[in-house]
Amino acid sequence: MNRNRWEAGQSLLLTDLYQLTMLHGYWVEGMSGQATFELFVRRLGPRRSFLVAAGLEQALAFLEAARFTEGELEWLRDGGRFPTEFIDHLADWRFTGEVRALPEGSVFFPDEPLLQVTAPIAEAQLVESRLLNILHLHTLFASKAVRCRLAAGTQLLVDFGMRRAHGAEAALAAARSSYLVGFHGSSTVLAGERFDIPLYGTMAHSYVQTHDGEAAAFEGFARARREGVVLLIDTYDTERGAEKVVQLAPRLAEQGIAIAAVRLDSGDLAEHARRVRAILDTGGLTGVRIFASGDLDEYAIARLLGERVPVDGFGIGTRMDTSADAPYLDCAYKLTEYAGRGRRKHSEGKSTWPGRKQVYRRYDGQGRMTGDVLTLADEAEEGEPLLVPVMSAGRRCAPGDSLQEARRRLDRQITQLPGPLKGLGAAPAYPVEVAPALRRMADEVDRDLTNRARR
Repeated sequence: MNRNRWEAGQSLLLTDLYQLTMLHGYWVEGMSGQATFELFVRRLGPRRSFLVAAGLEQALAFLEAARFTEGELEWLRDGGRFPTEFIDHLADWRFTGEVRALPEGSVFFPDEPLLQVTAPIAEAQLVESRLLNILHLHTLFASKAVRCRLAAGTQLLVDFGMRRAHGAEAALAAARSSYLVGFHGSSTVLAGERFDIPLYGTMAHSYVQTHDGEAAAFEGFARARREGVVLLIDTYDTERGAEKVVQLAPRLAEQGIAIAAVRLDSGDLAEHARRVRAILDTGGLTGVRIFASGDLDEYAIARLLGERVPVDGFGIGTRMDTSADAPYLDCAYKLTEYAGRGRRKHSEGKSTWPGRKQVYRRYDGQGRMTGDVLTLADEAEEGEPLLVPVMSAGRRCAPGDSLQEARRRLDRQITQLPGPLKGLGAAPAYPVEVAPALRRMADEVDRDLTNRARR
């Protein structure tokens, strides 16, 4: 096995050891019944009022391609943890099950399944860790980024966080998820190549520092770039940098080069932006925009715009690409049915609802969301069913939605959200009702567990 390859994302060894030990146990006992697992979030994080489903495309791609390579099987044989016969059996492992899911760009709430997997137990069990790994990451970033989008309104928003994201996969997930929720683009070039996301970029302080003077750096960069020129003006003295831009602009205009914007990245952004705006306007550069970056998040955006600071766009980096104020979701992937019978967990603070489920969403006369109903999949309720089939027999039911389609879906659902849920602070909990049919099944499962315990 070539251990120098970095293909972790598609390897079935990217899992918890207990998944393999359970698979071995199922194999020894001859257990192969159909199982349903559901992936959901138990509770919202600090100051969160809703979540945004993201990462489905990556999850389905993983399920379709998941295989044990011969090198991985050889490594397992060499390890001696499992008998050879069991490892030989893994060579034929494929995902052949069904998946129902919330479409990407869907708003959802605690206890509502984001994904539902039905497959033979050895298939549904083994994919748990990686599915959680994928959907948690993308949904975490989307649910943070949408708050920046709500705070910014129509202002330009760009993902600037690659360098401080927790690895390559996180950087791409942040770029994709932020674009899904309405960001205008990303500075991450690979995101442009992989997902056709618009790319935005300026210049670094090092570019200015390599030149003998700030004005020379600005002019050299503008002549090389020529279109969409954005100049970083805070390397030495922000206001002096703005004055140099005013002095340079006429000379560049003679060469057919227009300065599109200046970027502020440090200090008191509000005060610098006001002073720079005045300098630019006095110098006749009323059309040059001001772009701000530097440790920004939804709260900083809301504060700057609330104070009417003349900023036209924002680069959002570390705080979004790490979801700094809520760095994880309390998500789980739990068994809800096995061999045709509902199953549930009773652990303190972590109990679950049994059975395959559906979520129905209700609206008022103006099309605003009024509440959801969590019920069994075969029990119809009033409202719009949210979970849709996306895989059958281990293959996609249809081509996945494009990022543009997911953006449009979220746009619609944001307009349908109750007003208080769109704010950045605490809001009344959105109502998610548990239907009587689901409660009855839970009671039946509990009685069955009690009876079996007495045997």
